[in-house]
Amino acid sequence: MTAAHTEDHDDQPITGDLDLAERQALRRVVGLSTELHDVTEVEYRALRLERVVLIGVWTEGDVKQAENSMRELALLAETAGSQVLEGLMQRRGTPDPATYVGSGKAAELRDVVISTGADTVICDGELAPGQLRQLEEIVKVKVIDRTALILDIFAQHARSREGKAQVELAQLSYLLPRLRGWGGNLSRQVGGRAAGGVGIGGRGPGETKIELDRRRIRTRMAKLRRELAGMTTARDTKRAERRRRQVPSVAISGYTNAGKSSLLNRMTGAGVLVDDALFATLDPTVRRASTPSGRDFTLTDTVGFVRHLPHQLVEAFRSTLEEVADSDVILHVVDGSEVDPEAQIDAVREVLRDIGADDVTEIVVINKADAADPLALARLQRREPCTVVVSARSGAGIAELLAAVEERLPGQHEVHVLVPYDRGDVVARVHEHGEVFTQEHTPDGTALHARVPASLAAELDSYTTLPA
Repeated sequence: MTAAHTEDHDDQPITGDLDLAERQALRRVVGLSTELHDVTEVEYRALRLERVVLIGVWTEGDVKQAENSMRELALLAETAGSQVLEGLMQRRGTPDPATYVGSGKAAELRDVVISTGADTVICDGELAPGQLRQLEEIVKVKVIDRTALILDIFAQHARSREGKAQVELAQLSYLLPRLRGWGGNLSRQVGGRAAGGVGIGGRGPGETKIELDRRRIRTRMAKLRRELAGMTTARDTKRAERRRRQVPSVAISGYTNAGKSSLLNRMTGAGVLVDDALFATLDPTVRRASTPSGRDFTLTDTVGFVRHLPHQLVEAFRSTLEEVADSDVILHVVDGSEVDPEAQIDAVREVLRDIGADDVTEIVVINKADAADPLALARLQRREPCTVVVSARSGAGIAELLAAVEERLPGQHEVHVLVPYDRGDVVARVHEHGEVFTQEHTPDGTALHARVPASLAAELDSYTTLPA
């Protein structure tokens, strides 16, 4: 394979038409192979791991961004349990509409598959059904795209009943337009002379096998949607109760494997599963935390995002992601040790826009500061106006983060008032909408020390104020 050049003859980055050599070249991505050298270990892992070749089409940006995308695809493949043998990129203006990489490059890809002994090709993009079928016919092994790979990882990591239902719904949404049959043996449309004289008793139900499968998938999807609608009732009830009691909500969001669960554990002692793997957390975890002044709020750990997160997943997980959209503050966790953290921030914000959470107050939390380059940290702090640098592992910066959260929580006021006994309704509203620290019955009325919303604090101003 010839290496692709990244610049034209005038040493300017290619932005328009690509010359013939650029379009025809496949570029190997160095350092993607995870093939093992120990023979016994290879023999053991070959029984359970798929051997894959990665292929990507580089259409925009510089070569560094393209290679970062391919390295992330390799991490996704390893998370799914695969063994990466080779990574290839092709420089094109746009992906080929027929085979994604073009017929000539597909034939070269077939040679790479044969030489490496791979049994699967993973494409760094979402393939149309026609592209998937034609590329599979050329390379003669299974072909999957980035979307199918992410869906497979989610399926492996789903633990709760709701999580499994959400993943299955996303998988079926992806599968429905990609169903295909092989040969006439799947047809059930027979009958009469048109069917070769089969006649009475030989007529089928009027559906091909593929139509029957589609109908079954649609029926299953409708059932899953009904189940998920029922499962959201409990979460909606708890959320409504928190709103009624005026408990502020903070959501932890960010790129996958940025350290969100570690941060939750450090801030609350929740003991949530922490794993150095992509998409280790799928089910939201809600825990109670407190600010330095003692104000309570809920902290929610949510599913991580990734570049080009499949829209099927966003739709299926919409009920879970509502925890983020309905929160008062978002802690946007970023891995400060990553090669390109700015691209990850942009990818997360794209999903936040999709779910209507882009107008929620955001604090960018730069995590893994102990492993990050100080220059990269300084660059991120210049780029983002509201940042806090922390290390969930060591606990550095957690106090500053809690102080920043307290500053941005919805305003509440601490009051010391004496409420007359004939205004028991006011005392009841303080208990309902606020947080009561002390309550004492005196000869003149009920003495309250509480934290209440601004609207209720304004009403309490008409009563006698007690010394703090």
